[in-house]
Amino acid sequence: MIGGNESCTAGPISLSYLTCVAHLLGEWTGVEHLEDYLGYTVYLLWLLLPLAIAFIFPAIFFLVFIYSAVIILYIHKRKLSGEKSGNVWDGARKMLTTLWDGHGRIWHGYEIHGDEKIPEGPALFVFYHGACPADIIYFISRLLLEKKRFCYIVADHFVSRIPGFKIMVEAFEILHGPKEACVNALKKGNLLGISPGGVREALFSDETYVIIWGNRKGFAQVAIDAKVPIIPVFTQNVREGIRTLGKIEILRKLYERIRLPVVPMYGGFPVKLRTFVGEPIPYDPNITAEELTAKTKAALEALIEKHQKIPGNICRALMERFQTRQKED
Repeated sequence: MIGGNESCTAGPISLSYLTCVAHLLGEWTGVEHLEDYLGYTVYLLWLLLPLAIAFIFPAIFFLVFIYSAVIILYIHKRKLSGEKSGNVWDGARKMLTTLWDGHGRIWHGYEIHGDEKIPEGPALFVFYHGACPADIIYFISRLLLEKKRFCYIVADHFVSRIPGFKIMVEAFEILHGPKEACVNALKKGNLLGISPGGVREALFSDETYVIIWGNRKGFAQVAIDAKVPIIPVFTQNVREGIRTLGKIEILRKLYERIRLPVVPMYGGFPVKLRTFVGEPIPYDPNITAEELTAKTKAALEALIEKHQKIPGNICRALMERFQTRQKED
């Protein structure tokens, strides 16, 4: 009987490694033409590799980008457990925002346009919500580093239920409501950011950048009660960085039933991201929440129309990384 190694090298032409393995497995299992099955399997793996990378990369990005921050927060909290809470988070915030800002600059060439419109006092930022809130993270990081302004963020309740995220919520004082808490933060002279579309807009808007607010107008009432201006904010190409499969009807129905972000995402592409700060909508004591909501939505839609080519295109957004400056409209 010929040994395994001899069977692979016998004859004038040596067999390939895959053929050799298939031959050995065929002898061992007794299955004929096993190399044909293995060859077909390898072909399928190569064929599906780009698809696998597109869907797996966002998950890897999420784990590395977010959970590295969670680890840093736990280290800071443990090292400075004897200090006041504010001192612990001040150092951690500066470190994390520096890392996040660096990531935005390197991976997306991140820029902010119109930040001179941000007032010295309190204001309510209203964002369009992309599939991933990375642009909001970059925005608040740049505010803290360059303008020394801390911005509170309103997030969905499910954020606190993500394993390990409680310390992130604590460190960055992320709010889940109620309205009174948001009003108090603004009355103390702080900045506050909110995406009225929330998770629904993140999952089910698409490359047409349609705003999905439904009947939400609580943010407008918060601005009225706190007597602060509203500033619309939009990030160009935010939908091209990461996209969702939100057009699948069964996923929409599943979300409406369980209210959890179950829609798959794909991408993580290094597209150009530019955040545009719109003109502030000043406080008006005579305006209603419904009227202010409509006014804010129109202002945000105007920002999108001015700065985003619709429908969005991933290749075009990638090519914009090579532009040295923003073209004038």
